[in-house]
Parts: sequence; C-alpha cells; structure tokens
Amino acid sequence: MKTTPVPTSGTLPAVPSSPADDARQRRALGDFLRAHRERLTPAAVGLPLLGRRRTPGLRREEVAQLCGLSSTWYTWIEQAREVSISAGALASVASALRLSRAERAYLFDLAGKRDPERGAAPLPHHAAAQVQAAVAAVAAPAYALDRCWDVLAWNDAAADIFRGWLDMPGAKNLLRYIFLDAGALTLIQAWESRARRVVAEFRAECSAYLDDTPVRALTDALQRESSVFAALWSQQDVVEREGGRRGFHHPVRGDIDFAQVTFRLSGHDDVKLVMLLP
Repeated sequence: MKTTPVPTSGTLPAVPSSPADDARQRRALGDFLRAHRERLTPAAVGLPLLGRRRTPGLRREEVAQLCGLSSTWYTWIEQAREVSISAGALASVASALRLSRAERAYLFDLAGKRDPERGAAPLPHHAAAQVQAAVAAVAAPAYALDRCWDVLAWNDAAADIFRGWLDMPGAKNLLRYIFLDAGALTLIQAWESRARRVVAEFRAECSAYLDDTPVRALTDALQRESSVFAALWSQQDVVEREGGRRGFHHPVRGDIDFAQVTFRLSGHDDVKLVMLLP
C-alpha cells in the first residue's frame, strides 16, 4: 500500500489568507493580550506598585519586562501592527500573563504558531485514574495510549485480543509490539500495510514534539532494533489517523474484525482512547 504525504495536521492545505484576514487576526490577538494584561495586578506577578495608575492591570512595559522582551515590540503586538512573533516569545508572553492551558492554546491559535510546550505537561493522577475507569467501563475492547503510544490502560476485552502482550507484565508500547513482537505478525491481518500505516500516523501525531526526549528515544531505538521500522520511518510518510475495519487472526476465536474508533482526552490531546467495536 502506498501512503501519500499529507499535512501533519491531517487537514487540507490552508487557503492563503487575505491582508484583511491577517489584519483581523492581529487585532484579535492584540485585544486578547490587552484584556488579559488588564486583569493582572502588579502584586499578582511580584512587581511593586509605584505611583498612580491610570489604567487597570499591568502596564505594557511591565509585561515586556516580565517577558524579557522589548517594550516597543510588545506594544506593537497589542496595537496589531505587522510584526513577526516567534513561538518562544509567545510562550514567554503566555507565562507572564499567567494564561491557563485553554487560554494559552487560544493565544497560539490566534498567532498561527505551534506551542513548543504543547502536550508537555504529564497526565495528572486524577486524569489518569479517570482514563483507567473509562476504559474499564467500556464493554468493547478498549485501550488508551499516550504520545509515545505507551499503553496507559486497557480492559479485559482488549487483553483477550492481544494475548501475549496486554495480558503480560511489564511496560507496553504499541509500536514496539507491532515491530518487535513476533506475535503481532501472526495476530494482525495485513500486517505489512498496517505497519506502514501506523508509522505514518505516528509521525503525523507527534509532529509537534519529534524532538521530545521520550519520543526521540523511542524512534531512535526502533530504528536500531527494527529494519522494517527504520525503512518506513525514513520514507517521511504522513497520514491522518483513520477509523475503519481492523482484522485479527485470533488463536482461539479465529478471524475476527472490528471497527476502530479513536477519541482524544480533553485538555491532553496526546492521550487517545481507542475502541474496537463489533
């Protein structure tokens, strides 16, 4: 099966924006920054309150000081002038303004930039417990994956399908299973085409953090340990994760197939819940 490279977001190429669209986007960005600047007090960010203040919240130069950026440059951003903004500078502004995860994501969307820290926060304990409870409550085979495709949780129905993997002790990674476990060659129908597909899907999903240490360690190790993975990874194919039928040669039940559906965890888009529906 030949996979065709597509944008890493899994969407069609963006339609070029017009100057009017760009101007509206810059105004929206400036309005957002100004609103959040005016909500913060000097005391909230550890700055002394000096003299009378004619406007609420922080002054522009105070935000620039907190970010380690030029006061003029920050002022121009709020004024919707046509200036370049790096992702690193935007991250400094987000931190200075004490933006929440949702606010930070919105800021980067407005600026058309990719957050260098997107998905970097570990899954909180309470969220991990919720993922485990959700997976256990599903009657169909289900499992949850993190950004490295390490398995966070699975239910008994999934363990029954992936015998010799999910039902065994130790850390579990879907890519390592597919490429390094001989049992996967027997279990997964059309293994070659599925293997090609999952490599392209993984590259698309982790495009924002290919230099993330755990992701880099995983792909480096797989390239050393599996010549098939190394060859597929070098092809640079990128495809959107899709549903569809998934077939297995089960050692007891014979040939079985399911419709695979995937959901992402709100607030942690690098965590996926995968279900195999009859």
